[in-house]
Amino acid sequence: MALRVYNTLTGSKEEFVPINPGKVGMYVCGVTVYDHCHIGHARANVVFDMIYRYLQAKGLDVTYVRNYTDIDDKIINRANRDGVPYNEISERFIHEFDKDMARLMLQLPTFQPKATEHIPEIIALVERLIEKGYAYASGSDVFFRVDRFEGYLKLSKRNLEDMQAGARIEVDEKKEHPMDFALWKGAKPGEPYWESPWGQGRPGWHIECSAMSSKFLGDTFDIHGGGKDLIFPHHENEIAQSEAASGKPFVKYWLHNGFVNINSEKMSKSLGNFFTIKEVLERYDAEVLRFFLLSAHYRSPIDFSDQNLKESELGLERIYNALAGIDERLAAGTDHAPTEESAELDEKCRSIATRFSEAMDDDFNTAMALGHVFDLVRSINRALPVSPLELLSRVKQEIASIAATLGVCDSVPAEYLQRMKDRKTSEMEIPVEEIEALIAERAEARKAKNFKRSDEIRDLLLEKNIVLLDSAQGTTWKVK
Repeated sequence: MALRVYNTLTGSKEEFVPINPGKVGMYVCGVTVYDHCHIGHARANVVFDMIYRYLQAKGLDVTYVRNYTDIDDKIINRANRDGVPYNEISERFIHEFDKDMARLMLQLPTFQPKATEHIPEIIALVERLIEKGYAYASGSDVFFRVDRFEGYLKLSKRNLEDMQAGARIEVDEKKEHPMDFALWKGAKPGEPYWESPWGQGRPGWHIECSAMSSKFLGDTFDIHGGGKDLIFPHHENEIAQSEAASGKPFVKYWLHNGFVNINSEKMSKSLGNFFTIKEVLERYDAEVLRFFLLSAHYRSPIDFSDQNLKESELGLERIYNALAGIDERLAAGTDHAPTEESAELDEKCRSIATRFSEAMDDDFNTAMALGHVFDLVRSINRALPVSPLELLSRVKQEIASIAATLGVCDSVPAEYLQRMKDRKTSEMEIPVEEIEALIAERAEARKAKNFKRSDEIRDLLLEKNIVLLDSAQGTTWKVK
């Protein structure tokens, strides 16, 4: 099955055929670095990291570009508020972004350009648009003529006249048309600026991505990605600028991830349901957050809630428990002849790579792919005690390959489970010492056949969310 992707431009799934065989150029809009990143940023970046990984796993040579918008009104406003230079704000939050993404186990893109490092390319692109009649200077500002570009709004499927009639657009005497957008902004007193043919100023938001994508990927490339909120105006304006300047198609496949809702409501600072990545990682392990963000199809909305995060935590724990069980069997070295249960596991193991690829080739369907992993985990749990070591070793390798492609299950299973146990233990109502003392007392009660007391201790611990696990090797415990 060939990889098929949903192309926002055509509104349909299409077979993915790179422009240059074996090579892929991918550009994803990065963050405007004026504050800590939120959960919406986490989703977009985890999604395109997953796509980057999967394309590489298919043997494609991917050039992945993700930019930093390091000059913008929001950055300037934050700098003025804090009484520091604008670049102190941008560099501080580039550093914070990089730390957040590293914790979420993102691979580094091939290039991470900054807008301020590409002012000459931006000015050259604006000059070309003026020369071709698609842009005009108005004082020290430069605007793009939206009614001159025939394909404007083809990505968002909007109508320019309807938008103008249905929206309250602030009158700007500098513009020829109310919907014209800024390519270059004349500097206001006290603002950072660069010299240009139109006077001192700085780039508009949209032009930077057109300039940087063409520098690193050429005039036409394979994939442009970002959140659905960027379709209009940002990506629409990128198309207009780039295609007007080059006369060539800008991007072959447009991919957009869905929104993050908070407890079924749209995430918004005004609603008070706005969470930064840092805040979430104070309460949940980074692997859990990444696993959660991949648990739904990337184009679907995803509902961020404690319940859904805890379900992802439990799901990830199920996979790690199965892997830890395999590690224990392999370490013990006691082999077992094939059984009916191990035959079923063998069959699932032999087909998991194909089933995983089929799911991912269907527009990167991570929800279905993880469903296949859980199906394999159920077979592991049934067959673990009675499976040959060679089979368990193959199962472990198959899961490791899938995990590497998705960027999940990156820890040693025993270490992850201990980390989660320590995290949960720190939130418990009962000290570990008391748990261990009660387990020892219960062992003595069972030895004396005092099953009433044994059950009382088990129930007492269960009330405090401590689950006892009895085995031939003794009793262990976990937090419910």
